[in-house]
Amino acid sequence: MALTKNKEVLEFVNTCAELTQPDKIIWIDGSANQIKQLKSEAVKSGELIKLNEHLLPDCYLHRTAVNDVARVEDRTFICTANKEDAGNVNFWLDPKLAYHLASEIARASMKGRTMYVIPFSMGVVGSEFSKIGIEITDSIYVVLNMNIMTRVGKSCLDRLGKTGSFTKCFHAKCNVDADKRYILHFPEDNTIISVNSAYGGNVLLGKKCLALRIASYLGKNEGWLAEHMLILGVTFPDGEKKYIAAAFPSACGKTNLAMLIPPKSYLERGYKIECVGDDIAWIRVGEDGRLWAVNPENGFFGVAPGTNERSNFNALQATKRGTIFTNVALNTDDMTVWWEGLSEHCPPNMLDWTGKPYDGSGTAAHPNSRFTAPAVNCPCVSPDFNSETGVPLSAIIFGGRRATTTPLVYQAKSWEHGVFIGSAMSSETTAAASGQTGVLRHDPMAMKPFAGYHMGDYFAHWIEIGKQLKKPPEIFNVNWFRQDADGKFIWPGFGDNMRVIEWILKRCGDNPIGAEETPIGFVPKPDDINIEDMNLSVDALKEILSVDKDKWIKEAEEIEKYYAETIGSRIPDELYACLEELKRNCKNKKEG
Repeated sequence: MALTKNKEVLEFVNTCAELTQPDKIIWIDGSANQIKQLKSEAVKSGELIKLNEHLLPDCYLHRTAVNDVARVEDRTFICTANKEDAGNVNFWLDPKLAYHLASEIARASMKGRTMYVIPFSMGVVGSEFSKIGIEITDSIYVVLNMNIMTRVGKSCLDRLGKTGSFTKCFHAKCNVDADKRYILHFPEDNTIISVNSAYGGNVLLGKKCLALRIASYLGKNEGWLAEHMLILGVTFPDGEKKYIAAAFPSACGKTNLAMLIPPKSYLERGYKIECVGDDIAWIRVGEDGRLWAVNPENGFFGVAPGTNERSNFNALQATKRGTIFTNVALNTDDMTVWWEGLSEHCPPNMLDWTGKPYDGSGTAAHPNSRFTAPAVNCPCVSPDFNSETGVPLSAIIFGGRRATTTPLVYQAKSWEHGVFIGSAMSSETTAAASGQTGVLRHDPMAMKPFAGYHMGDYFAHWIEIGKQLKKPPEIFNVNWFRQDADGKFIWPGFGDNMRVIEWILKRCGDNPIGAEETPIGFVPKPDDINIEDMNLSVDALKEILSVDKDKWIKEAEEIEKYYAETIGSRIPDELYACLEELKRNCKNKKEG
């Protein structure tokens, strides 16, 4: 029975049902009884494995097909009427072709199956930030994960009323055929289609699909930002609380920073860290001229391997109840889960992520195995997690993985300069085949896979947002990954990153701590980074704060090449002005 009289919703559901021909339709009302029943059905069918109720209450294991274990960027498309509007960093398909293609693949694909209708909200239902979606799916796994990751249920339909608009999200598992797998985004139609996948990153359509690709487009048109950013609250010993949002590409410490545990000396002095969000931030200009941010999600979809009590205690604790694990190993002795890095020793009797007995060869858990955990489980979750107004941002941080060139931390000179820094974000990789190191992978603002429109227009939107701000947050860049001559990391990272966050936030406000001006921005004075109780010398700190003009001349050339060859036209003049200033500063300082 339908839970709404919204004609657009009913038409969407009926159209999907006519196309896919399911045996029955179930509307998800979000009630505890319904979710409990669906879990029981999933266990009975084998889609989920119930774990030890005493050790991991209300937790389950799910295994995907071996050809369906990660996001598929090369099968992910932005479908706009004009190809140029999708930009050079996205894959594009003509909308008419994309709709036809998906319809033919999904036709009659739900025969013998149940179609679920999931009303969900990204953001607290009823808040200014909230966006309502309706996801159609034939997967209980999707229903249960969406119930963790978003706000699901009849309240979302009540919010829509009879005429409210929503994001149309259609998912069909079909045959999980990798050659016919498509993740299609229609920003101009507020629509998402996913076929032939059952992996969370491709089928939980509220996450990257809506919360970033579609939301970034909506934000451009409505005057706000949808960003691939964590949100962190820091309380100082005097009780003052400040918030940061931070963007990092993969493998750069994003989740660890989101749930950071400060060094013992900081805890003893009264510092406190609270996690508002670990992955996505929706940001609006407030009436006070500041930027306010919310986490539109309701849970964590985290990478399991490497997560342990030392690397991320808070994330691990979040998985202890009400969690769905995907593609991790199963300890058959006590029906708990395991992955590489969880403990030093591998349990003796395990099934690997495919369900086969683990013989010690290869990895027991898939390298991209996941946990879907309720945010409420996190010990450091912020009391502002469910705030309808969000939290005010004092700082925005961009970061990458660079062995040289980029200092531990530096501050932008202006909002426009900060946008330039974000646009130039990159990380170094190792090209093993050629033996070369330092190959750059550009990822502007960590949004390269997630901007739903032309990246040049995306930069311009950031510039326009800045013009509306009376009190813009300060913008910084961090690099935890500077290396010494032997290729070893100089900065210890993890909890010690609090020492850098402390300096960053002391630069924000009416009486900022001092800094040294360099050709690239403001860098801390070595005495202003607290290295007490650290195994780090003052000389080493000076080294990772140093700015090499010769390297930055080459960096400017690389940025200019990336702008021209990859982003293309539409880059704002303000960013080119910052690029020219960087080149001029490095040259002048070098000659001076």
